[in-house]
Amino acid sequence: MKERLEALKVEALGELAAVGSQQELNELRIKYLGKKGPLTEILRGMGALSAEERPIIGQVANEVRAAIEAVIDEKQAAYTAAETELRLRAETIDVTLPGRPAPVGAVHPLNKVIQEIEDVFLGMGFTIEEGPEVETDYYNFEALNLPKDHPARDMQDSFYITDEILMRTQTSPMQPRMMERLKGAVPVKFISPGKVYRRDDDDATHSHQFTQIEGLVIDKGIRMSDLKGTLLQFVRELFGAKTEIRLRPSFFPFTEPSVEVDVSCFMCGGEGCRLCKHTGWIEILGAGMVHPRVLEMSGYDPEKVSGFAFGMGPERIAMLKYGVDDIRHFYNNDLRFLRQFAHL
Repeated sequence: MKERLEALKVEALGELAAVGSQQELNELRIKYLGKKGPLTEILRGMGALSAEERPIIGQVANEVRAAIEAVIDEKQAAYTAAETELRLRAETIDVTLPGRPAPVGAVHPLNKVIQEIEDVFLGMGFTIEEGPEVETDYYNFEALNLPKDHPARDMQDSFYITDEILMRTQTSPMQPRMMERLKGAVPVKFISPGKVYRRDDDDATHSHQFTQIEGLVIDKGIRMSDLKGTLLQFVRELFGAKTEIRLRPSFFPFTEPSVEVDVSCFMCGGEGCRLCKHTGWIEILGAGMVHPRVLEMSGYDPEKVSGFAFGMGPERIAMLKYGVDDIRHFYNNDLRFLRQFAHL
């Protein structure tokens, strides 16, 4: 048995010396040291040896195994080192090469305008409140003094999900929602930006989905002059210190009196140009004093408190501010268009 072990050692070391790849090395490891290999077979036959022969043969078998394992480990280390060297060469970084510029994103022009508007009103003590885009008919219409037979409830104008649930057509539902939440407490002073939905045909100035910013102030002794002063401060922060505003009578079901608000053209300074259609004025929002009925339905006593509300479309402001002639540009995700605003 000793002779068999010595012969096995010579055979294994000879094959290992001629090995040419890591795969061959793994195959020889299994061949000589595996459970079905000749070394294991010899060791299983030691039970037939005498008590004097067993330790001698066992020592020889261990020496043969150790010799084979030493050569395998040495060659394995060589293969691993060679593989590591090849990988390091392939992954070498030439630090003298110029860097590759990484494209950096920028704030969407519409989001930028919304953030600017929010910053202005936050500076005036307003809070920012957000509400659900899927709204109930009550908050979207009825609580805003739009009764069941009002034309704005026409199924052709709004995206109704059921008879009582629809995609909100304005951010105004946050008025009754906030008043109910505050349970008659004053002051109320917030703006509510968000997406709204209407069944409009998309064109250069209309979209089925767009954004609005609603504002509401309620307190004791609120007057139309407070509304005008707030909006004047807002437009001067947004468009420049020399900007003026003009209030024109209008009608909204949830405000009385109601006004359309124009700003002096920031392009020509009010002298008249193509942007303002040579009038010197640009319409940007609607506003008015909160209708007593709206206050009453939401738990406020119109005899004790009053308020004003306003609403604007950030798309229109962004179009005017950046000279954009088609509202669809804001939603087409055309990088050629968006990259123009990366530096703003």
